Amino acid sequence: MTLATELNLEDPEVLERGRILFEQPCSFVIGCVKLEQVPADPMAEIAFAGRSNVGKSSILNALVRQKTLARTSNTPGRTREINFFNLGERLMLADLPGYGYARVSKAQVQQWTGLVESYLKGRANLRRVCVLIDSRHGLKESDLGVMAMLDQAAQPYQLVLTKVDKVKADYLANLEDKVLKVISKNPASHPVISKTSSRKGHGIAELRASLATLADS
Repeated sequence: MTLATELNLEDPEVLERGRILFEQPCSFVIGCVKLEQVPADPMAEIAFAGRSNVGKSSILNALVRQKTLARTSNTPGRTREINFFNLGERLMLADLPGYGYARVSKAQVQQWTGLVESYLKGRANLRRVCVLIDSRHGLKESDLGVMAMLDQAAQPYQLVLTKVDKVKADYLANLEDKVLKVISKNPASHPVISKTSSRKGHGIAELRASLATLADS
């Protein structure tokens, strides 16, 4: 199944609904380093997870058309807390700390890992987790580990390939085939792969439309 067939993204009305939602005011709510700091708001929520430097902050900025909503950096591991953003009182967006980055203390890594896992497993209003994969590198062991954790927790997630403007079309098509074969065996995975470039805007409108279906009415 593809994103286009599932949501009929050739229909301008579907894309328009996504555009309208993600053009609503979006503001920073809180950065949490402890689970008890996580907002109690029951609003529908979508989380963005991925390896360090995969482009989570850039994707968030592209989705809401703001250049500085989420801080971006070329230094892996800069996001060290769960940052929450309120989108038009209809959707909460959560930017998770990057995983797979070793140039910090083991204690710090354990703290981040524990926070993220507790959040992902126990967040009742979390509608979907977008697991971002750098298209230049494909799936890594750390990605598969996160996917396995989400499968075990029965937490729905979808894979989002980032930086697709930096790879060739035939390579990207081959990567998509490989990833589809992997997620076909993962029970909590959404049968959709979004191919995006925050720099060029590729796939951003389609991702908006997909996520808009999860927002509160």
